[in-house]
Amino acid sequence: MSDPVAHFAGRFAGRVMVVTGAAQGIGRGVALRAAAEGAQVLLVDRAEFVADVAAEIGLSARAFVTDLETHEGAAAAMAEAVAHFGRIDILINNVGGAIRMRPFAEFTPEQIDAEIRRSLMPTLYGCHAALPAMLAQGSGTIVNVSSNATRGIRRGPYSAAKGGINALTQSLAMEYGEQGIRVVATAPGGTSAPPRRVPRNAAGDNAQEQAWMAQAVEQVTGSTFFKRYGTLDEQIAPILFLASDEASYITGTILPVAGGDLG
Repeated sequence: MSDPVAHFAGRFAGRVMVVTGAAQGIGRGVALRAAAEGAQVLLVDRAEFVADVAAEIGLSARAFVTDLETHEGAAAAMAEAVAHFGRIDILINNVGGAIRMRPFAEFTPEQIDAEIRRSLMPTLYGCHAALPAMLAQGSGTIVNVSSNATRGIRRGPYSAAKGGINALTQSLAMEYGEQGIRVVATAPGGTSAPPRRVPRNAAGDNAQEQAWMAQAVEQVTGSTFFKRYGTLDEQIAPILFLASDEASYITGTILPVAGGDLG
């Protein structure tokens, strides 16, 4: 089988890409492959070990540690990209992830707020903070990482957050298309990845929460035509396709990447 990175060598040459949530998982993979395809990359995360990923890439990458659940953090990240690289051509909004799995009636108000902060606000703030630079240069592409969990169980607030990302994607695409800015999204399904170095729920899951999570996993797997989780590579490739000039006439689209489950 041919090497996909070699096949797309130079696809992002001369482009500046900001990847959020770049310390691990999908974000890390996107940053590594984009850099291999020629991009200059700002890797943004609140985990300090994002610097290790930038070091893997080398001189074309820079790490930036900030909390993207705040507008100040998002604005600081985009300002760093412009200050260091001179522009922002592509923004990959990848921060998010369900903190807890439980029936909606079992969420506390504080837990609902935390899920929305985690999975909607970094994308909302990231788009808002990146747009001035893109408008000034008259071009730009934003790829939001949503989820097919807009239809799913045990993740009501997370599902709502991802539905918000879908709406944001479509409204911004319509609003800024004539200014040369594309806004698109992928909607991943369940994805196999190495163990997280920072747990999604720092408090841990009790036995009941583990049972609820098992129900969600069963639903996610059962809803796909392949009856399996996707791989990291199967999520990374569509994100980078949408970010590239190959997708230059695609905007406002939410691309399901979930083995046939449209969410």
